[in-house]
Amino acid sequence: MKQAFLAFERRATQLAMIGACAMLAIAATLGMFQIITRFVLEQPAEWTEVLIRFSLIWMVFLGVPAAFRLGAMVSVDVLYRWSPPGVRRVLDWAVAIAALVLVAAIVWWGWDYAMRGRVQTMAGLESLSMVWAYLAMPVGGLFSMLGIVGNLIDPQRSELETAQ
Repeated sequence: MKQAFLAFERRATQLAMIGACAMLAIAATLGMFQIITRFVLEQPAEWTEVLIRFSLIWMVFLGVPAAFRLGAMVSVDVLYRWSPPGVRRVLDWAVAIAALVLVAAIVWWGWDYAMRGRVQTMAGLESLSMVWAYLAMPVGGLFSMLGIVGNLIDPQRSELETAQ
């Protein structure tokens, strides 16, 4: 069961990271397009700014699960280094529970916010609903929950070994 969950979590986190990389590529491409249209062609494309902003928001929320999986987001390095192994496991659980509570709030309120934003449209892109931008919170939060539980089951602390 443990290995099955970790395999599922690994694939889900990898999917989220691929999505985050795609969103970064979209933001960079749109940024270059905006520069060309604004300064070379002198006919700015205002819609690109909105899409850049939303792709960066999606990039962050899809990139956070990988950080949670590596144990890099909620860190108590000094306490962890100075504590005996039994206390370290208690710290792992405390950090995981606190992170899960925070992410659960983000998922809950993010979903509520997205559903309330269904009637809004994006400025400059009146054909698209704001729900697509707001869904980054609950979607990223669900991926993050998998990463948090995965880190609790199979801790990875590479940042502690490489820290100076």
